[in-house]
Amino acid sequence: MMHIMRKTQTNIRAAAKEASHERIVQAAARAIRRSGYDGTGVADIMKEAGLTHGAFYAHFESREAMLAEAADRAGAESNAFAARVIAAAPPEQALQALMQTYLSKEHLAGIETGCPVSALGSEMPRQSPEVRRAATRRIKEMIDLVARQSPDWGQPGAHERALVTVSTMVGTLMLARAVDDPALSDALCSAALKRLAPSGA
Repeated sequence: MMHIMRKTQTNIRAAAKEASHERIVQAAARAIRRSGYDGTGVADIMKEAGLTHGAFYAHFESREAMLAEAADRAGAESNAFAARVIAAAPPEQALQALMQTYLSKEHLAGIETGCPVSALGSEMPRQSPEVRRAATRRIKEMIDLVARQSPDWGQPGAHERALVTVSTMVGTLMLARAVDDPALSDALCSAALKRLAPSGA
């Protein structure tokens, strides 16, 4: 009986720790997109997660470990959203739907919950290897998701087109967010869509 009680208490503690870890990662995944890697501090993340600063090291070995997990989570969320957009569209319009959603005013404004690559791309070269590794894995996933929408998926041409498409989408969104001229921001997105998906222009 005591063994069962101890096991139950251990399971409850493990579940509580897992829930706390999840809150930290969710808060950090939003924070890196909102404030950048350098603007994301442990104390702020722990406060946002409703936990004490001192509890941090029960979950992560270092700030870099937290940032790597946050980068992975942000990329996973973005790719899952992209996959849902693709799944909701007719196959022949899936890529066009993805590009229009990616370069939409909503995504432009939603930096905290949107694509982490466009939010953090310029900071990436200065991050630790573990953060870059996590982000790179999700970028490769994104490229593959786009390549799979090509009729010749699996051929070198499909992969190359996906590289260009993803690079254009990400670069366009970064520039559209960078400028303080709404008309220029709109023009950047419109021009990219016209070139990437002429039928959707």
